[in-house]
Amino acid sequence: MLTSNISTTRNFNPSMRGYHAVYRENAVNHCPGCGRTHWLIGRMLAECGFCGTALPLSESYSRSAAAPLFRHGTGMLSRAA
Repeated sequence: MLTSNISTTRNFNPSMRGYHAVYRENAVNHCPGCGRTHWLIGRMLAECGFCGTALPLSESYSRSAAAPLFRHGTGMLSRAA
């Protein structure tokens, strides 16, 4: 009978996943496609203005795509317009 013990032989190692390109706010971001620094910034992605390479925003991982909820003095919640 062959048993597999994958959990001990293949532990997650972030350094083994390779290069993870993201657009970082407040930093000079060079395009991995062409090396230039002109970007068009959206809600979830930044697109190179020259070659069109798209990178996810590093901040988009910590933010939800839904509109934020605001709490009023009465305890009611409402979505942002």
